[in-house]
Amino acid sequence: MTNFNSSSFDSPTFLLMSFPGDGVTNLCISISLCLVYFLSILGNGLIVFIIKTDTQLREPMYRLLSMLAATDLGLALSTSPTVLSVFWFNYRKIHFYPCVIQLFIIQTLCSVESAILVGMAFDRYVAICNPLRYNSLLQPVIAKLGVVAIFRGVILMIPQPFLLGRLPYCGNDALSHAFCYHPDIMKLACADITINNKHGMVVVLSSYPLDSFFILLSYVIILKTVKSKARQEESWKALNTCISHLCVVLLFYIPLIGLTLAHRYGQRDSILLLVMMGGVFLVIPPALNPVVYSMKTKQIRNAIRKQICAKYTENLNSNHD
Repeated sequence: MTNFNSSSFDSPTFLLMSFPGDGVTNLCISISLCLVYFLSILGNGLIVFIIKTDTQLREPMYRLLSMLAATDLGLALSTSPTVLSVFWFNYRKIHFYPCVIQLFIIQTLCSVESAILVGMAFDRYVAICNPLRYNSLLQPVIAKLGVVAIFRGVILMIPQPFLLGRLPYCGNDALSHAFCYHPDIMKLACADITINNKHGMVVVLSSYPLDSFFILLSYVIILKTVKSKARQEESWKALNTCISHLCVVLLFYIPLIGLTLAHRYGQRDSILLLVMMGGVFLVIPPALNPVVYSMKTKQIRNAIRKQICAKYTENLNSNHD
């Protein structure tokens, strides 16, 4: 039995999980994951850089988008070391302390992202229902929203490492993912995990359902406002500004619900399902969010094009010199 408490100097070691299959399958998955992580880091980093440097992108919508991209960038950077080490080098061991640090970062950033999505829904609500006061209402509260989102995430998640640290771990030490996830770790404990379960329930109920309710409420009000518009062209133009946000909301919540259900009702021997749902939840949304906003937001595309043209012109002039 591996035991972790205040009197023990040895911390548990867990085994991260990879996709079951032969070498060729894992090689293909490894290359795909590496490409997805590269695109995720590049795309989100580019969005943050563009919004920070382009003076024309100073509206609340773009500041919220930069927060979302920074959060996705943090998720990609926090999960890529373990995921790529498992799939590229077949190095599956992870000690308790790095594991709980990773799960704290992952779940804090997920809570922050959920709060930012609420802020973006409120942004669309104000832009459509009260456009004349859009900047005056939102500009003063954007930074405060970011602080509140981070504070809520930290406060909710900070008990988890301590609650996990008090438990003894024995027997099975294999996790269900290539990263550390709170429900996954606590199931490996050979002790009563009632407090962990209750805290996990508090975290879930005080964040994701509440956030999704406010997002839904915002869009109910938006739809009522749009229906009251006399011209259909104006209605479509107003709704078109919400499509990107709705896509990002679905990209975040659908994998989250799938992963929760897989852990809740799936069997421990359903390795492929759990690994796949974990990968979809933490890899796909950060990679696709920049694509969604780049495709649907003309100002972002123009800003990216302007930066590329400026770099190309600069390189061309330096070569001529």
